[in-house]
Amino acid sequence: MTLFAHQVRADQLVFWRGRESAIFVFLFPVLLYLLLSTVYSGEYRGRPNTDYLTSSLIAYGVANTAFGGLAIILVMRRELGILKRIRATPLPAPMYLAAALCSILAVFVLQATTIMVLGRLFYDWHLPEQWPSLFAAFLLGALCFAGMGFGAASLIRSGEGASAVVNVVILPMTFLSGGFGPTSDYPDVLQAIADVLPLTYLVDIVQGVVYDGTPIWEQPTAVAVLLAWGLAGTLIAVRYFGWEPRER
Repeated sequence: MTLFAHQVRADQLVFWRGRESAIFVFLFPVLLYLLLSTVYSGEYRGRPNTDYLTSSLIAYGVANTAFGGLAIILVMRRELGILKRIRATPLPAPMYLAAALCSILAVFVLQATTIMVLGRLFYDWHLPEQWPSLFAAFLLGALCFAGMGFGAASLIRSGEGASAVVNVVILPMTFLSGGFGPTSDYPDVLQAIADVLPLTYLVDIVQGVVYDGTPIWEQPTAVAVLLAWGLAGTLIAVRYFGWEPRER
């Protein structure tokens, strides 16, 4: 346990000392929240738009951090030879990956807390009555997107291309899934695409909790879809994850 805690601490130090990763993974969703909450005035389903944006931007933060951040970190460390050298240390490989996961989830917790505090201070946002379900949904989303992050890291071959690949996936997915605002007015073709995206179901879960007071266990279809995506990413990682650099 001491070795695990030491590795988590080391990962945290590396993360926060890297300005680019700290800005993209941690700060970018927070800035988007402040920007969109300022631009999108009005109401959605009889409540201020900021109620929708607070939860949906945290859902986006889940994907951006657990999927994007984890994938970029692992690909860069692999291509720099760090993962290869880890295999020569007393630190077990599964423990190293678990520490990387815990470290990135700690970043998400801080990010989500920041968004909720800003929402409360500036936009009069408050926790819904079913707040345990809201937190459970974010935890479920974080674990499922982390599984996808491991899978993506297994498939991305280039360290230089990691950020580009992640952004090409996350930003359109967030737009289509309702992470940046309601999608009820989208054309049918875009809504059909959104119906297969994992973030759509996470946004549906959290908005069901916020607007309808529907606990997470009463949304089994959305939960099952998220679990299926997370399992698929994990299986890809089990099959293809490598510790050796691929760029030659």
